[in-house]
Amino acid sequence: MTLANGDIMAMPRIVWPRCKRFLATLGPGVVVMLADTDAGSVITAAQSGAQWGYRLLLLQFLIIPLMYLVQELTVRLALVTGKGYSELVLERFGRAMAGASTAMLVVSCFGALVTELSGLAGVGQIYGVPVWQSASLLSLMILAMVCTGSYRTVERAAMVFGVFELAFLLVAWRAEPHWGVVRQQLAEAPWHDRDYLYLLAANLGTSIMPWTVFYQQSALIDKGLDESDLRAARLDTLLGAVLCQVITAAVLVAAAAAFAGRGSFTLDTVPEIAEAFAHVLGPGTGHFVFALALSGGALVATIVVCLSAAWALGEITGSHHALEKHPREAPWFYGTFVFMLAAAAALVSSGYSLVRLSIATAVLNAVMLPMVLGVLYWLARTALPERHRLHGWQGAVLGAAFLLTSLIGLYAGIAGALGN
Repeated sequence: MTLANGDIMAMPRIVWPRCKRFLATLGPGVVVMLADTDAGSVITAAQSGAQWGYRLLLLQFLIIPLMYLVQELTVRLALVTGKGYSELVLERFGRAMAGASTAMLVVSCFGALVTELSGLAGVGQIYGVPVWQSASLLSLMILAMVCTGSYRTVERAAMVFGVFELAFLLVAWRAEPHWGVVRQQLAEAPWHDRDYLYLLAANLGTSIMPWTVFYQQSALIDKGLDESDLRAARLDTLLGAVLCQVITAAVLVAAAAAFAGRGSFTLDTVPEIAEAFAHVLGPGTGHFVFALALSGGALVATIVVCLSAAWALGEITGSHHALEKHPREAPWFYGTFVFMLAAAAALVSSGYSLVRLSIATAVLNAVMLPMVLGVLYWLARTALPERHRLHGWQGAVLGAAFLLTSLIGLYAGIAGALGN
């Protein structure tokens, strides 16, 4: 096929508007997945590598299509219906189910705040700052961000820090893992071991979380996107899912290589995880890069969690954009948030192992998977018009995948918790 000269000249005028539209759509998928690579993901992946070598590495890549399918349903629901997750649950299932779903979100957000504070306080430990001081200062900073509405500025700064998460890829490469050992351990899955099951559940729980579903659906609506943006939003989500799990896999590889030869090595503090970076890049550079990378993911996740809680509580009460209101105008949100933040800071400052605390939070998310995936699946089958509805063989396959994932998360989480 030969293009005429006029056709060639016209191509930029056709392609550029489409590119602009695509670039304008990008954001929510990458942001929510960057937040998904938060302190909890890093801690869980590092513990997985230190304790089980590369035996949980394949799981990181198997999670990619699952993450994409979950978030793609939120994209479809948002852009086709123009409604947030809580709104749809309220409309389709009634106030009782909407209340239960929102309560689940609040629990998940509380767990996320505990995880992010644990990670950031752990960064303080690297430089000799006591955990209680870091947790207290960070809590006050987060509260000030929420109450003043300056979270938009913090979001931009957090995204800049989030770029440092790519350093995990460099560390994994520089760690020079023994590929023969990698291949051998990839084929090993000790399903009988409850510690293995516990970490398997934790890896699922740091990948699929209630607040990621709530956030992306509301963020797409808040951005003013519609059905015509479906293709670009799906690509945005796919890029985010791949980026998230590749970074998580890199952390696991770096930890497995750094702690190889020590047997099943259990981490108890964030500074111990930083050893994986120090092992490859040297103590000074390694600790600094690790601190930036972990802080970036934790800050992005904190922003996303705050917005998720505000949007969900706003949707169920009929009062949107809670974070843009003065505390006197939205006491239900600010009161709940202050209580959650204070409780999270107290828990982090209690002296309990920050690594164990973060992993326990991830396992709790895994146990909640049946409700998260079940409600999302049913909304995709009932709340969408026929053209976009989940049905036929696609619905059957996705339903089977969600059911299997839910059962694995529930079984591994409960069995693993009983053994810990």
